[in-house]
Amino acid sequence: MGFIDVIKQRAKADKKVIVLPETEDQRTYAAAEQILKEDIADIILVGSRAQIAENGKGYDIAKATIVDPADNPKTKDYIDKLVELRSKKGMTPEQAEDILLHQYLYYGVMMVKMGDADGMVSGACHSTADTLRPCLQILKTKPGTKLVSAFFVIVVPDCEYGANGTFIFGDSGLVQNPDPEELAAIALSSADSFKQLVQEEPVVALLSHSTKGSASHPDVDKVVAATQIAKETNPALKLDGEFQLDAAIVPSVGQSKAPGSDIAGKANVLIFPDLDAGNIGYKLAQRLAKAEAYGPITQGIAKPVNDLSRGCSAEDIVGVVAITAVQAQAE
Repeated sequence: MGFIDVIKQRAKADKKVIVLPETEDQRTYAAAEQILKEDIADIILVGSRAQIAENGKGYDIAKATIVDPADNPKTKDYIDKLVELRSKKGMTPEQAEDILLHQYLYYGVMMVKMGDADGMVSGACHSTADTLRPCLQILKTKPGTKLVSAFFVIVVPDCEYGANGTFIFGDSGLVQNPDPEELAAIALSSADSFKQLVQEEPVVALLSHSTKGSASHPDVDKVVAATQIAKETNPALKLDGEFQLDAAIVPSVGQSKAPGSDIAGKANVLIFPDLDAGNIGYKLAQRLAKAEAYGPITQGIAKPVNDLSRGCSAEDIVGVVAITAVQAQAE
């Protein structure tokens, strides 16, 4: 059974309520139909009832809950709560009403905040910034977490490396150029996410163009410092760096380039030095190795809200909804 099949089974075992606010996009309806058919999660579609009826023609979404902000009796409570949360930023009731009646991503996040949904998935037709902005304003970061970051679950077919070809790539979707403290936080959060989703022990490698001092550059120094911070924060975690990619995942190369490391050649959680490297890396694996790529999945938000690539398929949305449901089970 593949990674996403296992995730779907786990989601079915304790069904959660997931909001899909992008009801202007046909992929949302195709995904909702499949999610409901497979009984992965209960789905809320947010939007105008008339528009959903029109846009959803031809899809079996009868089991979905339709929430129209214009006639939902809970909208007033959401407006009041948004004013309370954003009062220091000068939010007025009139502004809050306008946002919630017209920006369905904000409405979906308020449903999660108020406990009327367990998570939200968006991003098929909105940027990452548009998806995450209401999350950071309303849900905030998870207690004990210094940074919101993003990762991809990468499943490479017929691969002997990682966890039978399964890896987490972080940060591949959000933090542009993390400093050592932020890079360490990404590594620690990614290890927790790997354990939660893959249910195997994380083995974390912080990546560079250098392996254990083979090159000298401030970019290398950043990764070395991040490795030290992460080790000091969680000494029990299997984590090391800095590694070139081959030294991180190929046992023979790891033994050759980093003979003193217990992590070299065994990594299943790959931490990239910046967003350029992480984004390029996951797309290379996806396109050239024909890997399944699920994400960007966020970590560090108080409740699970996940982003999608604007090039995603309906099947991708189904997978991210299942992952979001499993994240919600752990809340």
